Amino acid sequence: MGRYVIRRLLQMIPVFIGSTFLIFFMVYALGDPVAALFGDKAPDPATAARIRKDLYLDQPLWKQYLHYMGAIFQGDFGTAFNGQSVTELMAGAFPVTLRLTLVAIFFEIVIGITLGVISGLRRGRTVDTSVLVLTLVVISVPTFVTGYLLQYLFGVKWGWVRPTVSPDAPLNELILPGIVLALVSLAYVTRLSRTSIAENVKADYVRTATAKGLPRSRVVTRHLLRNSLIPVVTFIGTDIGALMGGAIVTERIFNIHGVGYQLYQGILRNNSPTVVGFVTILVIVFLLANLLVDLLYAVLDPRIRYA
Repeated sequence: MGRYVIRRLLQMIPVFIGSTFLIFFMVYALGDPVAALFGDKAPDPATAARIRKDLYLDQPLWKQYLHYMGAIFQGDFGTAFNGQSVTELMAGAFPVTLRLTLVAIFFEIVIGITLGVISGLRRGRTVDTSVLVLTLVVISVPTFVTGYLLQYLFGVKWGWVRPTVSPDAPLNELILPGIVLALVSLAYVTRLSRTSIAENVKADYVRTATAKGLPRSRVVTRHLLRNSLIPVVTFIGTDIGALMGGAIVTERIFNIHGVGYQLYQGILRNNSPTVVGFVTILVIVFLLANLLVDLLYAVLDPRIRYA
């Protein structure tokens, strides 16, 4: 196991370098950060040249990237155009989005897997059909429509929750945004769980466990569910990074100042250090989530071993 982890960590290095260089190239080569800094006002050529030199933008792109990576390993992600350190922006944004993501993952796992198991065990029946239709509707409706609708109903019309989240973003105020963020992924988890359960319920090991006289609950939880969860765990693991990076719409609707909000502001204002810095951390989150998923395979299925 230890060798496998080390090997996977080494494999992450070229993926990390390639991903971050691609983002760095797209942000800095296809735009002018200095022009964005001044907005509609044309900067003085001498001032623009001095700023480019201070920001290391007068060097070739590969040198800019090496300089940026060297600064990252020292904990310096640069300075946003408003003068605030990108690290400070991360310190305020990532804990909020992490809490929001955990709430979304919780609903995704509990509700999604439960509905999937119930639907898979009753394949072809009314419950199964209802779940399939409901998940199809959820997948078809855009997130911004669902978000505004639930915000109006629960926050404005009925007054059960706050329409917007307060700046400190307590956990109880993140329940509704977490549900909105999780809905589409929850529908996919339900369908994936349902398909996996329906396929494995007729497997030989399930029949053997049933023939031994084991209680149905034990057959489902100890045998059927563990083997059926492998594709679900794969999806949820990759979805962690997607939820953190894809929370722009949800955070805009509920006025949450998290990662999505900062990325939106960075892209809107062409704030290159903010965009590159946040995406770099999201790349690391994706890589670590994939590693965690691979390690969980051996827990769910004892037949899987890593040399």
